[in-house]
Amino acid sequence: MSIERRILGRRKPGALIGPNAVLQTVAVMEERLGHAETAAILADAQITRLPSGENMIPEIEALRLHRWLAMHVPMGALVIAEEAGARTADYIIAHRIPRAAGWLLRHLPARAAAPLLMAAIGKHAWTFVGGGAFVAADAWHFTIDREAAGDTLPPPESLFLWYAAVFTRLYRVLVADDCTCRMIAPDMPCDLARSYAITRRRP
Repeated sequence: MSIERRILGRRKPGALIGPNAVLQTVAVMEERLGHAETAAILADAQITRLPSGENMIPEIEALRLHRWLAMHVPMGALVIAEEAGARTADYIIAHRIPRAAGWLLRHLPARAAAPLLMAAIGKHAWTFVGGGAFVAADAWHFTIDREAAGDTLPPPESLFLWYAAVFTRLYRVLVADDCTCRMIAPDMPCDLARSYAITRRRP
């Protein structure tokens, strides 16, 4: 058994996430890295078959994918994660948010739409943080703590960037088009809890 497999095996069993955490990442990998490199990364990540998209998947699959992507292409992994996060948000908007709710959020002032969106995200946070913990401080600040998931090694930076990219696109489409989500603290690779802030260019 590989070191990677032993390490990733020491975590809480049963954590599930949405399949687009893998599907959208692989789609971007195919476009940017090509089929051969993508296939090699999937093999290392022990993903022999892509999710159907209809059911939740074990969180371990997404963690392995991000970890091996970072090992194969350390800098490219960040770009891929950001694009995959945006595409995941697009899928959520198109398929998981009721049309009436999306219309309402788009037509409310940002100060009213943001709390509603953050509350909805909080109710479904397990679908993207899996075994981790999501805590919203307010409509514009939140923390994702991977310590609750039992990760023996900290996930690669690409995963934390993926989280930010999902929120950036959700807020830009549903709250205000000048929103950006960024990590604010801590920002060390060894930290399993990351705080994020969603800011606007315009007041």
